[in-house]
Amino acid sequence: MSQLKDFVEFMAKSIVDNPEEVQVTEVAGEKTTVIELRVASEDLGKVIGKQGRTAKAIRSILSASAAKMKKRAVLEILE
Repeated sequence: MSQLKDFVEFMAKSIVDNPEEVQVTEVAGEKTTVIELRVASEDLGKVIGKQGRTAKAIRSILSASAAKMKKRAVLEILE
């Protein structure tokens, strides 16, 4: 399941100005895996995007990737 974590980390590092401050943690539950994303406070807007479009796009790709693996994954963007 760490493929999903690596994917989110890659996407976030590609978007932000401070890639060294990107932290991704994976919390595996019984049915759902929660991917927690932390970025520098000045990069938060870049990851979320205008009206949440960027975050929604990352979540869509993450869900599709997880579904292919017969899993369920949720992305939480933490401040």
